Amino acid sequence: KKFAVKDINVSLVPGIWGLLGANGAGKTTMMRMMAGILEPSQGRVLYDGKDIRNNYEYRSVFGFLPQEIQFSKELTVYDYLNYVAALKDVSPDITKKRINRLLSVLTLEDVKNKKIVKLSGGMKRRVGIAQAMLNEPSVLILDEPTAGLDPGERIRFRNFLAATSSDRIIILSTHIVSDIEDIADHVMIMKDGEL
Repeated sequence: KKFAVKDINVSLVPGIWGLLGANGAGKTTMMRMMAGILEPSQGRVLYDGKDIRNNYEYRSVFGFLPQEIQFSKELTVYDYLNYVAALKDVSPDITKKRINRLLSVLTLEDVKNKKIVKLSGGMKRRVGIAQAMLNEPSVLILDEPTAGLDPGERIRFRNFLAATSSDRIIILSTHIVSDIEDIADHVMIMKDGEL
């Protein structure tokens, strides 16, 4: 009886897009559709003019941080990122370099050999951000990326996004205005499933 997302029509260009709205506004549902995880009951999501469903080109240039990530109880941070890099078809020649760069940027170097399940919520969130960035996506969708991050980590993360946004579309969903007010090039406000 309720449409979680309705009548959305937006064309995205490179830059940081803040998606702002209260909890329950439809942000996560919309991003899950953009990620190809949830199929819209009506309409389509297009990338470069082509439907994203069964579109390998889109999958290869796409990164996604869901609100919640399930991690294996056995994998260390480094092993998990190595595994995700293989799933994303990142060349083995550059995987190690990419992982090490992300570990450095997201201040995870000291815990790279620890099992993810033993990390704090903020560290797990940073591991999730790293996995989303492994294939250097041109479309990066981040659902509540700063949840659990301390103030210093939030600032470092925002600076990192700002420095990498000129040639990619970054959608950053939040209900916290301060997370996007300084870095968003565009702001979409969602309420009751509408922009």
